[in-house]
Amino acid sequence: MDRFDPRGRVNRALLVGVSEYEFTRPEHRHGVPSPLPAVAHDLALLARALERGGVVAPDEITVEDSPVLGEFRKALRTAVDAAEGLLLVYFAGHGAVPSAGDELWLQMRDAEVVRGGTAGFEGAAPFTNVLRILANSDAERIVVVLDCCNAGNAARVWEAMERPDIRRRVSVLMGVQANHRIDAGDGDTPTPFTARLVHLLTDGVEGQGDEIRFLALSEALRVYMSAHHRTERGEPWEPQSRTENPAVDVLLAVRPGATASGGEPGAGAGRTAGSGSAGTPGSTGSTGSTGSTGPTGSTGPAGSTGSTGAVGSGGTGPARLGPGAPARLRIRGALAAAAGAVRAARTRVRPPRVRYGPAGPGDPRPPGRTRRPRGPWRSPRRWPRRTAAAVTGLAFAALGLTGYLVLGHGGSGAAACAPPLELRLLTDPDLESTVRKAADTYLTSEANTTHDGCRRSGITVYGAGSADVVAGLRDQSDPWQRPVGDDVDPQRDIGPQPDIWIPATAATAARARPAGLRRSYVLLEPDAAPFAYSPVVLSVPQEIAEASVADRTGDSLTGLRQKLTRRDGGAEVRRPDPAYTDSALLATVGLYGTGTPDVSRAEKSVDQTGPVSPTAGDLLCTLPGNADTDRGTAALVPEFLMVSGVGCAGTTRTLRMAEYPDDVPALAPLFVRVRWTGGDADGAARDEAVRSFREWLTDTGGGSGGDRHATGGGPGGGLAVFAKDGFRSPSGAHALLSSRVAGSGLIADPGPSPEAAGADAMETALKRYRNANGPGRVLFLLDSSGSMADLWQGPGGAPGILKQSLAGLGDRDEYGVWSVASPGGRPYTEILAFGPHRRQDAERAVDRGAVVQDAEADPYAALGAALDTMARKGRDDNRPELIVYLTDDEDNNRLTAHGHLGELLGPLHDKGVPVVMAALESGGCAKGGPDQRVSEASGGRCLDTTGDLVADLRNEVARTGTGDE
Repeated sequence: MDRFDPRGRVNRALLVGVSEYEFTRPEHRHGVPSPLPAVAHDLALLARALERGGVVAPDEITVEDSPVLGEFRKALRTAVDAAEGLLLVYFAGHGAVPSAGDELWLQMRDAEVVRGGTAGFEGAAPFTNVLRILANSDAERIVVVLDCCNAGNAARVWEAMERPDIRRRVSVLMGVQANHRIDAGDGDTPTPFTARLVHLLTDGVEGQGDEIRFLALSEALRVYMSAHHRTERGEPWEPQSRTENPAVDVLLAVRPGATASGGEPGAGAGRTAGSGSAGTPGSTGSTGSTGSTGPTGSTGPAGSTGSTGAVGSGGTGPARLGPGAPARLRIRGALAAAAGAVRAARTRVRPPRVRYGPAGPGDPRPPGRTRRPRGPWRSPRRWPRRTAAAVTGLAFAALGLTGYLVLGHGGSGAAACAPPLELRLLTDPDLESTVRKAADTYLTSEANTTHDGCRRSGITVYGAGSADVVAGLRDQSDPWQRPVGDDVDPQRDIGPQPDIWIPATAATAARARPAGLRRSYVLLEPDAAPFAYSPVVLSVPQEIAEASVADRTGDSLTGLRQKLTRRDGGAEVRRPDPAYTDSALLATVGLYGTGTPDVSRAEKSVDQTGPVSPTAGDLLCTLPGNADTDRGTAALVPEFLMVSGVGCAGTTRTLRMAEYPDDVPALAPLFVRVRWTGGDADGAARDEAVRSFREWLTDTGGGSGGDRHATGGGPGGGLAVFAKDGFRSPSGAHALLSSRVAGSGLIADPGPSPEAAGADAMETALKRYRNANGPGRVLFLLDSSGSMADLWQGPGGAPGILKQSLAGLGDRDEYGVWSVASPGGRPYTEILAFGPHRRQDAERAVDRGAVVQDAEADPYAALGAALDTMARKGRDDNRPELIVYLTDDEDNNRLTAHGHLGELLGPLHDKGVPVVMAALESGGCAKGGPDQRVSEASGGRCLDTTGDLVADLRNEVARTGTGDE
């Protein structure tokens, strides 16, 4: 991995923070949610941290406090024109996303969200345009830091850039994952992300020495923020980063007080002469070998950095070059340091320029605050006297070096730590929590530490729907590497290309193996055997569970359900989504049984009102929402969740007992190495990192240097984490890996294990599930009122989102599309007649008929008409039905006026047709809002842009239809 040390170059840092907004709600209908007073603290603290860090000089820092869009663009172009070494751009403020989530808009002081115009976000900069402007810079490396809601959506923009040179030069650090809103803190403190960022820039990253570099900084932020903070959706707050592979790791700061090679602490915080931390010229005698010669060599084994010590890029501060160092490196370091002194001497020193916003939205800006900054003085004919001294120092440096070579030097710096290689680990959503804990444990384990105390690798863990992952690896490896359209985009729907995949069963790995004549760009290398085990159990409330151990084992799922019904006639059984997790699909294999099952009858036995929970953890968290439901409902879930729990916020679950069906296959997680065509640039290093983690995770001894379990007799390494979470041994009698799970309602030895699942059995069960009740019916309501104009065009517009959801419908499904606007008396017009359609024909009809009208929508009348239509069509059968309403909520006043909402909720509940409210704004599904109440009363889901609306809607439609999704 290459490293970049900007010290001694012409660098620029542009710090943009928007704490004050001219238009805020509720005073302004189209305004941003609120001002952000905490951002004002961000700017002051970050500017001070960068000054102390010594990489960017004080006169190279520009602070823009609450600029309007035009001022931001001018400041950005000024920084772009001036930077030659490092260009750092920081933004804190409101970040907005369109409904498709494929862009991030940085909202400036004059931001508005205007309905009915040609652009949805006025006074905001799309991140795509920011990258295009940055592409014009001569800077060698560019780092962008975003502290705003939805910051992670910038990753999609970065990945979609057509010019690879932009991705090679630009690294992006995003304060939170995509489609997540975050707490900005109070007005007395900085925002949480920037507060931690400043702390790390000032105090350094643990285990990385005195230098703070991009990769280690990004990982430290991710680990800390995910452990200590939650997003507004209650999920771990996980900063993200993107940099081209192989990465170039950028030095951002040096810990203040670090000892320079001359032995003086804090000598310019590691900068070359002439740029001390206070902005005053330093002496050449304190520069040591901290000069920079450009990107350094790739890292060597065991954390060594080859020639990096010569240019001060080691992980423990500027390296001291002892007599054992090659002469060419000592010469290069000394010459670079002296050359850096010359450059520093030629740079005028000024304090950072700060633009202060007016006291109020209507106040004029103070005069003289927006002039174009003057660049460094670079005329060689007018060098000041201190430059001559620096040149003289260069000659003496060369002479001093000669004496150094002859006499030697006893000092020797510590070995540098290279930023760890980042591995990507994809897993089943039910396993994600445990796998993440294991990966976090591995990061600081002895197995992941070299003899020099450096980390070998970092690991990013993410989960995705099992059926989507199988389809992605089996059929979509080409668009996964480079998406070419909106219909099939595994990068969007699943995540980045994984190095490691941990499915819940070996059968799932077999299902994902590419087959047929289609060219594949992925190779799967599964282990020969699983490394853990957890049966799928019927988790029954203690009050209605079988009393004896014998009655809780040795019976089929059907038999256990019949016993439950005899004990409590009103008891129900629920199961998560079989298309999303392997545990639910395995439960479905047992539910359907062998032979030719009555699938419709089997599905009725686990039918429920409301949307199906995607994961077993979600199901166990949903049940306590209603105490009566919780006490009277059994759940088909993996056994380990009864031990580890699922972190339900604000709920107390009823005590439960596990009953063990003998015809439901168990979870048996499998380690799979994933290789991608063309992804071998760092193949040897990646192979070694994967091998080390695999050995630590799957070996009962915990791999080389693995930590033993606290009990002393349990497994070590990653299996200790799985043991603590309630998993069992993958072989023999499947004994619990830990004896410390008593009292969890489990049976230590439930008897003979069910037969392992086969790939064909799982595929068959999935197909039967999707077609359980025959073809489905879906009625789409498309808000076509004038306010939708800015949410209409492209794949992220309302018609484009609707067309993408058609992938979940087959040729036998019946569906139609209504345009909801009221230019006359009728609340809708028909775009696509209700009936079966070929997808291509349906899309053409939408393209022809979907037009924004100069009229308002009447959601009350349209939903009522749709409900009557669907109830009439489904009167004589049990086919699944769904109503989808795509809207911007602009006309919800017509839904809530005159008691209309209350009148609608009763029929919605009674007629049993689920309604998906798809709100193309971030607050559409606010608790107690009309969208949330409509979907809840009908048993449907409410979707808005705080989540992945496009993918979630496609999944909801697919549950009703018989398509391939």
